[in-house]
Amino acid sequence: MSVHFQVLIIGGGTAGIMVAAQLKRKQANISIGIIEPSKDHWYQPAWTLVGAGTFDYAKTRRDESSLIPPGVEWIQDKATEISPDQNSVATAGSGIYTYDYLVVCPGLVMDIEALPGLKEAMETDIVCSNYTDPDKTWRVLQSFKGGNAVFTQPVTPIKCGGAPQKIMYLADDYFRKNNVRDKTNVIFATPGTVLFGTKEFADTLHKVIERKQAILKLFYAPVKIDAQKRIIYYQYKKDQPWQAEQATGETMGDDGLVAMPYDMLHLAPPQAAPAFIQSSPLCAKEGANKGWIEVDHYTLQHRVYGNVYALGDVAALPTAKTGAAIRKQAPVVVDQLLAAINHHPGTKQYDGYSSCPLVTGYGKMLLAEFKYGNVRDSDPLLSKFMDTTKEHYRMWLLKKYGLPWLYWNKMMKGKM
Repeated sequence: MSVHFQVLIIGGGTAGIMVAAQLKRKQANISIGIIEPSKDHWYQPAWTLVGAGTFDYAKTRRDESSLIPPGVEWIQDKATEISPDQNSVATAGSGIYTYDYLVVCPGLVMDIEALPGLKEAMETDIVCSNYTDPDKTWRVLQSFKGGNAVFTQPVTPIKCGGAPQKIMYLADDYFRKNNVRDKTNVIFATPGTVLFGTKEFADTLHKVIERKQAILKLFYAPVKIDAQKRIIYYQYKKDQPWQAEQATGETMGDDGLVAMPYDMLHLAPPQAAPAFIQSSPLCAKEGANKGWIEVDHYTLQHRVYGNVYALGDVAALPTAKTGAAIRKQAPVVVDQLLAAINHHPGTKQYDGYSSCPLVTGYGKMLLAEFKYGNVRDSDPLLSKFMDTTKEHYRMWLLKKYGLPWLYWNKMMKGKM
């Protein structure tokens, strides 16, 4: 096994595989190593559908070995320390590897301990998360008999910021089909100040909320959970007096926290960069980007170490952390790497593109596409056939069938 690579990639998820596959397609003689401990590779965008009982969980997994591009060396180990001054990466079991260029894309970790009471709550039968176990979400929906169905998200950045509300929309449909909706308060509580960052899509989503008669709670930042009492506590962040919602049984205590009882709870756990990323010299130590890798927003090159690039969830970029964003980031990193290796200027830049396939019910979806500044950025081909700010059945088909096929057969093979 080699210990030095022209390009060393930390992370064998969507970003790592795409960069490696595209590099090999463009210049086969480059030596590439991927550090990735897991033998499983998951197509996580389908977990929303798994949680609603309309996609097979087993079909979201493939062997990592089947996705490593030919000619790329898979180091099945955990990265533990990055030393950019020495151009080296230490691993848990196989030693130290050196590089000419480093690509950092290990993804996020679920920071369960960051929300007090979450660990205990997740062990109960009525608390679930599509981010950790979508099969359990489906079981929770099936066993729910009415009451407060609370869907919420943390104050930390998360993968696919729209996912917590997607499962809420699907759950509402499921409750209606199974005659429990009239006994249910469907509640979406978010620390966000808006339902969605791009106005054109937010307008449609507000209409969905109204149609479904869901209860929207903005400025609600979760701070702790009491699993035994089945209460989640929020800090109300708005600079206006809090008003009780009689139907939900909310109360405000002397500590200023809003106590919301729940009969089922779905949440995105707090999320963070892996510890070895946070402790590395690549990471911002203070300010808004603390804990994330600081890169140029357009070239994805590290701001201090010129032979290091980061993309995907750990990169400090003012856009959503999604697979669609990676699809646009990977070609930029590949272009910049090839330019550096072959001593010519790079030509591609990343404009902040990301997208969120917002499922609003069984058979309904709108495709929210946007770039830096939350500016709408719809695909020109799709826009010829439909208004992507509206719900469409064809968009649902794209989500359920088209996007998984494109992921396994095009993205993972470096063909897009």
